Amino acid sequence: MEALDRYLKAQASQDAKKRAAAPYVLVSEDNRIAGYYTLSASNIRVDDLPPELVKRLNLPRYPVIGATLIGRLARDLSFRGKGIGELLLIDALRVSLAMSRKIASAAVVVDAQDDNAHRFYLKFGFIVFPDTANRLFLPMRTIEKLFPNPI
Repeated sequence: MEALDRYLKAQASQDAKKRAAAPYVLVSEDNRIAGYYTLSASNIRVDDLPPELVKRLNLPRYPVIGATLIGRLARDLSFRGKGIGELLLIDALRVSLAMSRKIASAAVVVDAQDDNAHRFYLKFGFIVFPDTANRLFLPMRTIEKLFPNPI
């Protein structure tokens, strides 16, 4: 968690200025940072997915398709067990869906940092890339079902 704290304190504003990532911060009622996430443009090589999965998910048949990367997602340890991680993820998915209507994105991608993060994303329906166990994605078509009226 130290690396995530350090990122927010030292790197997030730099990434925003350089347009490398867009940080979103959740502030508690008592004005403490409860958590944050970052979004950036990414892509998926369709060859990295099994053909039957590409067909089942009705993904575009291009060599590379646009995606949105949740580069960082963290919550303050003092907010453990209060649903902050879930709230941050839901907001990241909602924002990603809304932006996908302006700049095409077929999925949201995450890189799970550890087993806990991996289980967290699986719980929300993320699909594991076959050859990269810590990399997961959620098709935008799935996310659309969660938010009939995105921002």
